[in-house]
Amino acid sequence: MTGSIASRPLEGIRVVELSSFVASPLCGLTLAQLGAEVIRVDPAGGAADVHRWPLAPDGTSIYWTGLNRGKASVTLDLRSDEGQQAFRDLVTAPGDGGGILVTNSGGRAWMSHERLAGARPDVITLELLGRRDGRPGVDYTVNAALGFPAITGQVDGRGGDTPGGQVVNHALPAWDVAAGLHAALAVVSAVRDRERTGRGRRIVLPLEDVALATAGTLGYLTEPQVDGTSRPAVGNHIYGTFGTDVTTSDGGRFMIVALTTRHFHDLARLTGTREAVDALETATGADFTTEADRYSYREVLAALFARWFAARTTDEVARTLEASVVLHERYRTFGQVVSEGDLEANPLFSPVDQPGIGRYLAAAHPAMFDGTHLTTGPAPVLGADTGRLTSGGPPV
Repeated sequence: MTGSIASRPLEGIRVVELSSFVASPLCGLTLAQLGAEVIRVDPAGGAADVHRWPLAPDGTSIYWTGLNRGKASVTLDLRSDEGQQAFRDLVTAPGDGGGILVTNSGGRAWMSHERLAGARPDVITLELLGRRDGRPGVDYTVNAALGFPAITGQVDGRGGDTPGGQVVNHALPAWDVAAGLHAALAVVSAVRDRERTGRGRRIVLPLEDVALATAGTLGYLTEPQVDGTSRPAVGNHIYGTFGTDVTTSDGGRFMIVALTTRHFHDLARLTGTREAVDALETATGADFTTEADRYSYREVLAALFARWFAARTTDEVARTLEASVVLHERYRTFGQVVSEGDLEANPLFSPVDQPGIGRYLAAAHPAMFDGTHLTTGPAPVLGADTGRLTSGGPPV
């Protein structure tokens, strides 16, 4: 079920967002979906992301509207004293749930935490940085420095501390997404603390540290500290267990994963390779009840299984896998996800009428509260709420 419920978790919270691109707007969107009033502030004409691709036929940014659904929009001349004062007034306006700023445009004295705290001592500010020392950085540059592109893509025979012959950037801005969600949690935590203590907070969240913390938690940065090695590139195999991609006779492609012994035995059964797998286990002294040995012999195991998939059509493979316990999915394009009806079948999605784009199915917050996904209305027209929310007059 998608819709509204009697009381959203963050009702009564008011957040001012001065932001662009992904992390900061995603923080605001998440808070808005959970019930906060979020006011996005842009300079005259919009920030650098206002026309970011993909675009609708009339030039409206699908990207911008997707990240700013459910928010109010204010535009101000932030180069002028009047615009800067109007911005500060908006952030520090009285009210128990107000006094909250989220931005990736910090480092400006006129909107510093200290300046805002002078007008409202309990102000909460969250500043998203690129790098922890304040230098600029974006998801793709942070990712390059971290090491993931060196282990993404096809195996090239290299390893250790030398990136492969080809490095492959991710298409998903993973660190932006993680930073946006960390930022939303940090804001909620600061609000909770203020409710208990009356104290404001200055929060700084570097994108670089989000990436490092995640990589450290998942062991990517612990391995070199423990044994001096860097994780190798393994192509589409899954490091430390058995999982790989397979191709069917008519060109379909599946990802199959055998995390447990039960998964692995069923994969051997359905591909008719159980005797060959048992013989390999005996000949090598391996124990395929362990993830370690299934991973160590991944290449030969994958070759054994691949013959069965290559001799069958995509539909045949899909039906057989569906009747098994093997974890699997067919590789698809975004277009296939839409055309095959996944959105209509999922209560996460509901129609929204977006100016400049039209009617489409938009995702709500993925968590369900009492059986309901929390959704928002469309993104605002840039500057539509300036006159209503500021003393600065009509939109600039």
